[in-house]
Amino acid sequence: MRLNLKNPIVFFDLETTGTNINTDRIVEICYLKVYPNGNEETKTMRINPEMHIPEASSAVHGIYDADVADCPTFKEVAKNVARDIEGCDLAGFNSNRFDIPVLAEEFLRAGVDIDMTKRKFVDVQVIFHKMEQRTLSAAYKFYCEKSLEDAHTAEADTRATYEVLKAQLDRYPDLQNDIAFLAEYSSFSKNVDFAGRMVYDDNGVEVFNFGKYKGMSVAEVLKKDPGYYSWILNSDFTLNTKAVLTKIRLREMSNLITK
Repeated sequence: MRLNLKNPIVFFDLETTGTNINTDRIVEICYLKVYPNGNEETKTMRINPEMHIPEASSAVHGIYDADVADCPTFKEVAKNVARDIEGCDLAGFNSNRFDIPVLAEEFLRAGVDIDMTKRKFVDVQVIFHKMEQRTLSAAYKFYCEKSLEDAHTAEADTRATYEVLKAQLDRYPDLQNDIAFLAEYSSFSKNVDFAGRMVYDDNGVEVFNFGKYKGMSVAEVLKKDPGYYSWILNSDFTLNTKAVLTKIRLREMSNLITK
């Protein structure tokens, strides 16, 4: 089934130095841009992460320090990547929990101002897990009746993810061929920040999702315990979490001034 698109959608996959969204870096990025008219563009780039790639990670994706030694850093390509995905919705496999947060962190480190909150995010893994409970290779075999060659290479995984989503739309009549629906369906939670340290409660209020203030309004906590803001800024939280918290704090301060 051809995707029913209002905006271009970018399917993407990252290979990284590890699985920590706070500290690990991209070593390869591939994205497949699909336009509403069905046209496609693909780009794959190796990235110098400016840190050692642990052997355990290299064993998974086959990328070693020597392979990326002469490649550009993410900061050097960040503006081009941002330009390529401008105005596009985003899709991936486990992307809401990993690829989106990692990409957001890399943009922040590179000093590239890109507002990703206006995008719709479709996580094909979530759809798959809700329907079948399997891995990407199994999903590709199940939906597309093909074996996934070169698994854990960004390009192969990206292409497979795109094909799986189209096959899911063919298989499940209840899935609407609409990116807004798919983004909502493939979301586990209402995250305020990409790491899910803050979420929206049933009333649409931002609340903390961890620690001693879990379930409490972010605005109320900042008012009650101003030092908590400083503690988060100086602790091991993602740059995105800190930026979102700062935006909420500035908003609340502005509200006090205008009252």
